[in-house]
Amino acid sequence: MWPLAITASSAVSALGTGVAPLRAALHARRGGLVRTDFPGGPAGTWLGQVAGLDIAPPPELAGYDCRNNRLAEMALRSDGFEAAVIQARERHGADRVAVILGTSTAGIGATERAYAQREPGQTALTADFDYAHTHDLQALPNYLRVRLGLRGPALAVSTACTSGARAIMQAAVLIAAGVVDAAVAGGVDTLCRLTLNGFGSLGLLGLGPCRPCASDRDGVSIGEAAGLLLLERPGSDGATLLLGAGASSDGHHMSSPHPDGLGAVGAMRAALAAAGLRPDAIDYVNLHGTGTRANDAMEDRAVHHLFGDGVPCSSTKGWTGHTLGASGALEAIIAAICLEDGLVPGCLGVDVADPEFRSRVATGNLAAPLQRVMSNSFGFGGSNCSLILGRAA
Repeated sequence: MWPLAITASSAVSALGTGVAPLRAALHARRGGLVRTDFPGGPAGTWLGQVAGLDIAPPPELAGYDCRNNRLAEMALRSDGFEAAVIQARERHGADRVAVILGTSTAGIGATERAYAQREPGQTALTADFDYAHTHDLQALPNYLRVRLGLRGPALAVSTACTSGARAIMQAAVLIAAGVVDAAVAGGVDTLCRLTLNGFGSLGLLGLGPCRPCASDRDGVSIGEAAGLLLLERPGSDGATLLLGAGASSDGHHMSSPHPDGLGAVGAMRAALAAAGLRPDAIDYVNLHGTGTRANDAMEDRAVHHLFGDGVPCSSTKGWTGHTLGASGALEAIIAAICLEDGLVPGCLGVDVADPEFRSRVATGNLAAPLQRVMSNSFGFGGSNCSLILGRAA
């Protein structure tokens, strides 16, 4: 089954449109979080908000118009991604390319807007509201499938904050099974009232920009992003490789991780087994690292359990915010940047890691020859997923 080649990728986040601004921000240690008011959300929240979401779907696909699909459209038009998929379609055939995408809320913002626009005393949503093409989770993969002229399977994955990573893993399974020869995989998630107020009601939003692994960390900064990857069987072009993936579900609690990270350890071990690697083969771990007390402490225990203090690790959510269903895909692209540039991006805004942590947390950027990177994603409900990316030998 493994490895698979990542033959194209595209990223849109608060750091900008395309992989280039993402790479530049990581090197310059310049974050994208700002204090702003999202309509209907908690006041004065620090967010990773994408600017300029004014690129609508083509007129013939106007029914799909919503914030989430606009963000997906921006990613299609970035980094030559659309052209790369079309080339793959020509190589393999339209029915041999799948679209597997993760999201936590899809276009629920369209529903929120339709609800707010009801006439006084009316219960029905506005006549122009199109649930199937916006709010429905399946709207996202369906949009990219028709937009790219594909006829392969189109699936939505919604496993909370592991959605983007699990979509990549599911795409790999379809290729390995011979169902398809290539897949557009990743995740897209956008800001909405439900998410912001939901995290606010749980007391998980930080008072300032999130600072994962800091001793005084106080919560999450929510972001939005699109991360798209094109997966194919390896060729001879030296593409970054997806070496393995692993998942688990510990079901410890609806919103809190197992304190000892049993599910996280299980996912990391499964990814190592899939890639045929020992823990000492990993050169850097991109942590899920949300900036909450419980999540970061759990992940530290889990990482130390497998790697001790020998492998540098850090979270990059201080740059982008927690982009939820897109985070696993966005951070897979960040892992690829780290491999290509020999970069360990230390936690942003953290001078010294929590002294109670036992793993080797990087707080400043480090230059290192990286061959293999693990990227972790952990979500509500005990969903866990780890990806391992590497350079071609």
